[in-house]
Amino acid sequence: MQAIRSILVVMEPEQPEALALKRAKLIANVTQSHLHLLVCDRKHDYSVFLNDQRAALALEGFSVSGQQAWHENLHNTIITVQQAEGCNLVIKQHLPDNPLKRALLTPDDWKLLRYCPGPVLMVKTDKPWANGIILAAVDVGNADGEHRTLHSSIISHGYDIASLANAKLHVIAAHPTPMLSAADPTYQLKETIEARYREQCKAFQAEYDISDDRLHVLEGPADAVIPQVAHQLGAAVTVIGTVARTGISGALIGNTAEVVLDSLESDVLVLKPEEIMAHLEELVAQH
Repeated sequence: MQAIRSILVVMEPEQPEALALKRAKLIANVTQSHLHLLVCDRKHDYSVFLNDQRAALALEGFSVSGQQAWHENLHNTIITVQQAEGCNLVIKQHLPDNPLKRALLTPDDWKLLRYCPGPVLMVKTDKPWANGIILAAVDVGNADGEHRTLHSSIISHGYDIASLANAKLHVIAAHPTPMLSAADPTYQLKETIEARYREQCKAFQAEYDISDDRLHVLEGPADAVIPQVAHQLGAAVTVIGTVARTGISGALIGNTAEVVLDSLESDVLVLKPEEIMAHLEELVAQH
């Protein structure tokens, strides 16, 4: 988080509580980041609103700029501006979609999580982060290089937010249900699966000083286990990774990050592996 130099804040003039801006100010206060305010609007009707917001933030001592833009649809607009302005973080308020609409169309916020080449913070509540609990969700069952780098990014971002907000960092890993037919005997017993997962967590526990009571290794699908633990802990922020499935497999499976977005009661920070971010940047450049 300390490396964030510029934050793209998606402003929604119809949402008076401006939750995204509140979080952006909290982060910018600590990281000294520049704030770039974006209103996604075809008609460019919000000049007065933007000027007022910019002036108020400048008076508070923030470095700030702003614009209105529209490129085909909401997620394209945000990503185009994020790339043009070189923003290292996008912050947007998330409002749940109607389930029927979601069944028929991929929600804009899902598309943003899928295609944005940088981290996205979806703000869902005005619950203070200070002295709260930050939950980092890792998939330690996948030990390939891409996932390992992603885990370390998830935990280090969680650690940074916890430091920034004087909060406590907890980590969750969901493990599969035992299967007698599993080729590896480890996966035939709940105890041996859990032991293996806990073993995989030892390195980052030592590096980020995460005690055993703040490590939650539970059986079940990640999209059910993560919201359950976040709820039990009353987490203020959940940090989660996505490997940005696109195309048909993405449409059918959905990423855990997308699926849990509506069921989590916390803010959600979504991160991607470096290689995927680089690939998405290339795609945006060709667009």
